[in-house]
Amino acid sequence: MKLSKFSDESLIAFNLHATNKDEVIEELVDLVSTSNMVKDHDQLLRDVKERENLVTTGVGYGVAFPHAKTKAVKGIVIAFGRSSEGIDFDAMDHQPVCLFFLIAAPEDAIGAHLNVMARLSYLMKSEENRNKLMEASSPGDVLALMDNID
Repeated sequence: MKLSKFSDESLIAFNLHATNKDEVIEELVDLVSTSNMVKDHDQLLRDVKERENLVTTGVGYGVAFPHAKTKAVKGIVIAFGRSSEGIDFDAMDHQPVCLFFLIAAPEDAIGAHLNVMARLSYLMKSEENRNKLMEASSPGDVLALMDNID
């Protein structure tokens, strides 16, 4: 599965303006809502925040995967955001988060949703891949890296 099929260059932001967790989620939902896969921006925002309130999606190593299964989307969609300064996202390792993947999936996309999360998690285990994302200068670089899973 190529993860880039769930994203495109318009869903990648290299300079998030957010300074806290709520602002990151709002900025990423605004970004992903430019996709024709998103039917309801406000519902998606509520669902991602509700999911985040259950337990942090800041997994450590400067990475977070805010996500939701929601009626607000027609299909799986992924947005990527980067903050060079890092943002307090209540990550499990208590470190600032620089790399964010917002994943939105329809409520009935159980298997595919988990597969996307697992593949992104595997990709982000690699320090080399995290560094490549921090240094990426074009949306194409990010999309290529998303597909670079052996």
